[in-house]
Amino acid sequence: MSDWLTSILLGIIEGITEFLPISSTGHLLVPQQLGWLEKQSDVFNIAIQGGAVIAVLFNFTDRVKQLVFKWREPEARDYMAKLLVAFFITGCGGVLIDTLGFELPEEVLPVALALLIGGILFVVVEKRLGDRQALSQVTWAIAIAIGFGQLIAAVFPGASRSGSTILIALLMGLKRVPAIEFTFLLGVPTLLAAGAYKVLKALGTEGVSEDWWQLALASLVSAVTAFVSVKWLLRYIETHTFVVFGWYRIALGLILLIITFT
Repeated sequence: MSDWLTSILLGIIEGITEFLPISSTGHLLVPQQLGWLEKQSDVFNIAIQGGAVIAVLFNFTDRVKQLVFKWREPEARDYMAKLLVAFFITGCGGVLIDTLGFELPEEVLPVALALLIGGILFVVVEKRLGDRQALSQVTWAIAIAIGFGQLIAAVFPGASRSGSTILIALLMGLKRVPAIEFTFLLGVPTLLAAGAYKVLKALGTEGVSEDWWQLALASLVSAVTAFVSVKWLLRYIETHTFVVFGWYRIALGLILLIITFT
């Protein structure tokens, strides 16, 4: 398969899965680990997320305008402060994880287990909580918990950054739509910083060869597909729960386990 077609396919996969609670990293790694698509570097698999997160800004224009043009208002300053604190927690934790030498797994098994466990948690949490979530505003406790929650996906690819943080927010009483909004907006600086960090580190490392044009192509494709994906999710979640994503994760996790052991 040609490099540009591989980049397009990976861009589509990233764009669709980045903000759905089903793990974009897991969906990127599995076809590479199974040999269905050409294996890419960690730099590629992380930096490609930067294209997808940019699409978020165009799906939450009201909140973005508030933060940019009405930043002097107490509500806007409070929301921005919570985003910055959560980002600081994630950023410091991410640097620590990278310093410890953590790398994306070379096997399917850990991804399959993370997908399976996360899927079970989604089904259980949604079934138990239903529509009992009462909070429509992000509290400081929730913002801090989400900041730490993003690190779960960094350590356990397949857990899903958005999935982990949304689960935490639901358990702490936050309604689905504000949980999605805060998680997704927090993902913008988080994933852009992670991608930039990986790229700069690669540029400063001798012997590292990266096809930047292919990475740019994949990032562009992921941005377009992510915009459509987020727009669909926001409409879907107005009248549905996350249960369907939980069952999808369970099914995919079981399939990957079967493939792994057979």
